[in-house]
Amino acid sequence: MCVLTNKKNLFKKGNVVNNNIEDTPDKIVPNKKDSKPIVSKTLKKGLASIRESLVVKDVDDILAEWMDRPQTLPKICDVVIIGGGVMGSSIAYWLKNRVFSDYFKVVVIERDPTYTTASTVLSCGGLRQQFSLKENIEMSLFGAEFLRNINEYLGIEGEPTIDPYFHPYGYLTLASERTAQILIENSKLQNFLGAKNIVLSAAKLKSMFPWINTEGIELGCLGLEKEGWFDPWVLLSAFKKKALQLGARYIYGEAQGFTYKNNDTVQLDGLIVRTKEGEIHNMKFAIAIVAAGAYSGQIVDKLDNIKTERGLEKMYLPVEPRKRFVYCVHCPDGPSLNTPLLIDNTGTFLRREGLAGTYICGRSPEESEEPSTEDLSIDYDFFEEKIWPILARRVPVFEKLKLKSSWAGYYEFNTFDQNGIIGPHPYYRNLYFATGFSGHGIQQAPAVGRAISELIVDGEYKTLDLSNLDFNRILFGKPAYEKNII
Repeated sequence: MCVLTNKKNLFKKGNVVNNNIEDTPDKIVPNKKDSKPIVSKTLKKGLASIRESLVVKDVDDILAEWMDRPQTLPKICDVVIIGGGVMGSSIAYWLKNRVFSDYFKVVVIERDPTYTTASTVLSCGGLRQQFSLKENIEMSLFGAEFLRNINEYLGIEGEPTIDPYFHPYGYLTLASERTAQILIENSKLQNFLGAKNIVLSAAKLKSMFPWINTEGIELGCLGLEKEGWFDPWVLLSAFKKKALQLGARYIYGEAQGFTYKNNDTVQLDGLIVRTKEGEIHNMKFAIAIVAAGAYSGQIVDKLDNIKTERGLEKMYLPVEPRKRFVYCVHCPDGPSLNTPLLIDNTGTFLRREGLAGTYICGRSPEESEEPSTEDLSIDYDFFEEKIWPILARRVPVFEKLKLKSSWAGYYEFNTFDQNGIIGPHPYYRNLYFATGFSGHGIQQAPAVGRAISELIVDGEYKTLDLSNLDFNRILFGKPAYEKNII
């Protein structure tokens, strides 16, 4: 739906709350973190008490108040982030951490404040460096460093220590004879960039992990450091609490479309937001960031057509929801402590959940098997036909497993090359992307948030150069594929 086509409907009398809107800020002037705004002592004390009252509350308490109370949307902000999951909250944290000023307004729009369908909390929380793209490896390396020092980044004075419940047992990726050379090449690059893993022969695999049937397996790559799994909810909660403490605002609402600056189709001017009360607001901004996960493509669809030499054309963001299933099984005789997260050469994964014989498992379906995304219902036949037989063949003791429970979640699936889309829109100068991570966004959120903050505050990447993952690769048809070993 085109915003301008429906502008009259959105701005009918009685629907628009903010009629008097100030001009969009022209630029952002960052302040150093230790800079001291010139305010009175009384005001300083007032701000301190407000911040103190915020940080002593649990995120659940903040959510409860947020959902029950009428919201007052700001008329104007410097940066609006569409999506308040781990990616949007990471961006909010890094921006407010870089520009430590009450005058720098960062607003996060989140449509699902309970996160019941959010990809973040429904993910398995994996952390690995076993990729083939340099950017993915480097982002996940920083993710590991961030988790290890999470209290230095996100800790709040007077609050309990943050424990992400990281299980450092590594990934074990298996390769057949056909894909063994790719695994070797990937491992060399990973170790060169700072990861630590080792390639094992089938005989060595059998010696170290006697519960694995190595039939059809040529090699395996075992992560020795900085790999494992953690609790995604802890990371999201910590990002959000710290962003709130630093002054970011979270709004329960849904993006409905955009407005344009002085009829200029090159620069966006405002975000049309529908609040939980059903009111329509037009909030002006300097910069907008799309970090809406699986729904990012739908947000970009709301942009107007773009003028080209061929006339008006639609520019699509190739990100859509894809449903994935996770199954929880019980096998009392299964592998115990020091069991890595196993990725079979078929793509089926398995990892331990606690020490009582419980495991979670799953796999991505073939293109022809993609399930409907209308809801989060579970396909149990998929487990019976596509997962259990593979598990039982690779780990024979799993012939006796029992299915205990299951859940489904959405991948923010990049249909172009299944990798993140990071950086500015090629046409709208003040629109940025942080989306399309296709299953590995949770581990890359710290690096992506930092990268987006650098683009906005510094005008360029300062730490990791992620320019190869920008939107231009889609425009010019140059995908950044992972060299899969499956």
